[in-house]
Amino acid sequence: MTNDNSSYCVVMTSIGSEAQANALAKQLLAERLAACVQIQQVRSHYIWQDKACDEAESLLFIKTRSAQYEQLEHFIRAHHPYEVPEIIQLPVTAGFSAYLRWIDASTGG
Repeated sequence: MTNDNSSYCVVMTSIGSEAQANALAKQLLAERLAACVQIQQVRSHYIWQDKACDEAESLLFIKTRSAQYEQLEHFIRAHHPYEVPEIIQLPVTAGFSAYLRWIDASTGG
C-alpha cells in the first residue's frame, strides 16, 4: 500500500442521463484526464432555485491525478449541460501502488 495524500483523487460529477454520462466518460478517457470512469445510476433529491427536485441521474466516479484537477474541472464545465454541475474532488489517502502507477500511465503522469 502507498500512502500519498496529494497525488491521486476521485472526482465526482452527476449528469442527467446514462447517454450523457457515457459520452462524458469517453471524452475524459480520450483526453487522458481520467484513467477510469465508473458510472452508477442514482436518484438525487436537491433544492434548485428554491424548489425541491427529485431526479434520476448518472453519477460518475473519475479516477485521476490531483495535478489534473483544474484541467478536469474546466473540461467538465465546458462539456456539462447543467448550469452548476456537481464537481467534487475526493483525495486518495492510500492505495495499491500498482493501481496508482496505472493511473499515472493512463493519464500521462
